[in-house]
Amino acid sequence: MRAKITYLVTAAVLVFYFVLVGSRGVMLMQSGTVLTVTFGIAVLILPVIGLWFLWKNTQFVRKANQLAAELDAEGGLPVDELRRTPGGRIDRDSADEVFAKRKAETEASPDDWRCWFRLAVAYHDARDTPRARKAMQRAIALHAGRPAQA
Repeated sequence: MRAKITYLVTAAVLVFYFVLVGSRGVMLMQSGTVLTVTFGIAVLILPVIGLWFLWKNTQFVRKANQLAAELDAEGGLPVDELRRTPGGRIDRDSADEVFAKRKAETEASPDDWRCWFRLAVAYHDARDTPRARKAMQRAIALHAGRPAQA
């Protein structure tokens, strides 16, 4: 729940920032000179890119949460079998062991979105966020029946 609240607050702050920047871009364009209109257009492009990025990330999180809920209903969520340090951090060797199991599971069943979901969790636990995201994107694509990109 804490992560959702943090995400919503951050998204709201970003939207406020985009509105503020967008209004400055409009004000620059209203000045009417070639230079200010050019800068105004450039300034308006930034919030558009930011809103697109925020939208895509929100859709990704929503779809990943839907997969997690479906997997939870099936009883297939990965069990937390990781050892932790006294400070609560995941033990690296433990994460590597679990990752090896998840990778073998996914290689044995490459078209199963559930395996890719669990592999994404293992990547995340091993602190490999880019690969975790790619694995989750593949799980989402497989779940939706779309061809997954290699």
